[in-house]
Amino acid sequence: LTAAALQSVVRRNHRRQQWLWLLAAMTLAIFALSLLLGRYPAPGLLDWSRLGEDELALRLVINLRLPRLITALLLGMTLSAAGMVFQLLFSNPLVEPGFLGVSQGAAFGAAAAIVFLGGAAVVTQVAAVGFALAGLGFSYLLARRLRYGGWVLRLLLAGIAVSALFSAGVGLLKYLADPLTQLPEITFWLLGSLASITWGKLLGVIAPVSISLLVLWFFRWRLNVLALNEETAFSLGAAPGRERLLLIVAAVLPTALLISISGIVGWVGLIVPNFTRRIFAADTRFGLPATMLIGGIFVMLCDDLARTLLPGEIPLGILTSFFGALAFLGLMMLQPSRPKS
Repeated sequence: LTAAALQSVVRRNHRRQQWLWLLAAMTLAIFALSLLLGRYPAPGLLDWSRLGEDELALRLVINLRLPRLITALLLGMTLSAAGMVFQLLFSNPLVEPGFLGVSQGAAFGAAAAIVFLGGAAVVTQVAAVGFALAGLGFSYLLARRLRYGGWVLRLLLAGIAVSALFSAGVGLLKYLADPLTQLPEITFWLLGSLASITWGKLLGVIAPVSISLLVLWFFRWRLNVLALNEETAFSLGAAPGRERLLLIVAAVLPTALLISISGIVGWVGLIVPNFTRRIFAADTRFGLPATMLIGGIFVMLCDDLARTLLPGEIPLGILTSFFGALAFLGLMMLQPSRPKS
């Protein structure tokens, strides 16, 4: 590199670091404000001074809002990071975290627990995690049996097939469910919500989720290499098969765990990585942390609207899908057109 080119790279990286610090500050500010935002004692922001005088307000913030906000932050960070990992490894900007049978597997497990096992919270959560991981396992095993295309394409096709099978199973379970009790519960779970989050549910998943996010964080340097083809990645010192499998597991595990307590929350892992690449390009050293922060901000803001916009709770998945679809349309319309040949 020439001296001018090197200085340009340094300035660009400095600007990206400034963006990261700004996003981190925004995340902390939105988290703090969200703790005070609600409908008690009146719609709006709660005064900090009231927490020392109103014991009910203090308990509301500590026991309800705090675990819910931490879960929203982790959910946004996980879905966004997993979306970026999958989109890079599979060279497809329209891939999202649940496409390897994870989301539909979790939905099938939760629906089966509601219909056949009584629908207790712990049982539903365990079944959702188990079938989400089973979806990943089925996709992997099916991809090994396919004889069409390369490994990445085979895994992609296997994930689509497994997701479709689980989706059909969910439809059958909805048909078999009691329309007065079980069917509404399945439907509400499929819409996604953080209304039932407690410290017990959060503490049950926070350790493996945090470890998985740290693995993705430390491997963010390798994503740039692993996004290349097999021969090029190997020539640069990577072990593409093992490292890609590690990153896929590190992305799928926290996704499955959080889906098991929140239900299906769509569009986050699809739209946030695409939005982040507009600012940070394809450099995952800065793009992956930025994606985590933007995803956390997005889900926290959507959850704020879910619990404050109306007197009743709005399912989180409805809001993330609505705003995600609007953002997707905006990105498509702002996409620069290619010159005609």
